[in-house]
Amino acid sequence: MKRIADEPAYVLHRYDWSESSLILEVFTRHHGRIALVAKGAKRPSSNFRPVLLPLQPLRLGWGGDAEIRTLKGAEWVGGHVMPTGEALLSGYYLNELLMRLLARDDPHPGLFDAYAMAVQMLASQRGELLHAALRVFELLLLREIGLLPALDAQSLTLGPLQAESLYCLVPEGGLREAHEDERAALSGAQWQALQAALDDAAPFTAALRVCAGQMGALRPQLRQLLHYHCGMNPLRTRQMMMDLQNL
Repeated sequence: MKRIADEPAYVLHRYDWSESSLILEVFTRHHGRIALVAKGAKRPSSNFRPVLLPLQPLRLGWGGDAEIRTLKGAEWVGGHVMPTGEALLSGYYLNELLMRLLARDDPHPGLFDAYAMAVQMLASQRGELLHAALRVFELLLLREIGLLPALDAQSLTLGPLQAESLYCLVPEGGLREAHEDERAALSGAQWQALQAALDDAAPFTAALRVCAGQMGALRPQLRQLLHYHCGMNPLRTRQMMMDLQNL
């Protein structure tokens, strides 16, 4: 039986398995997204109960080689408090994206580090930077799973971008020149700056600076691309945000 110990992880989602146990979907640094059964985690006396919370940095241990492994240990690493309000919903949104788009047992250590930085920023609730952190994570997630085209060239022709011309990122066409009626567009220079930031040795921090001033045009393009790849069913967290805003 394979045993793993002291693995950095976050809980993405949890399901009731029995009267006393839970099934966990967790995102780990070296093993990707995996499923664990936490036996007895719902009992008041369980050591797991106060630890297995979403958006909290954990160290987990488990055993087994089946599709659903058995949780053996869980420790809260600390570092920040649970996000609240809009930041909490944004964190659940990131978790839903990972659940929808990541295959199980497919490690993405760089993406894990970006997720940890995004969650830390959500916990600090730094206003406009919070939304920029979401856009950066969306970009890094799409690139990590091979769904983001190069942002420094037109996708269909591979032709170079003109610095002053406007371009759109669309699901079936990649990066192309924007039409006159398309308002959600960025200049060639802005797309090139984004690509350079993603290629940086510290892509999250570099892209955060670039995204901070481009929220109005970048957000709808990334949302359209993500919804296209997530399938027909709308993202539940996105719909919840819209419902709360309408109220």
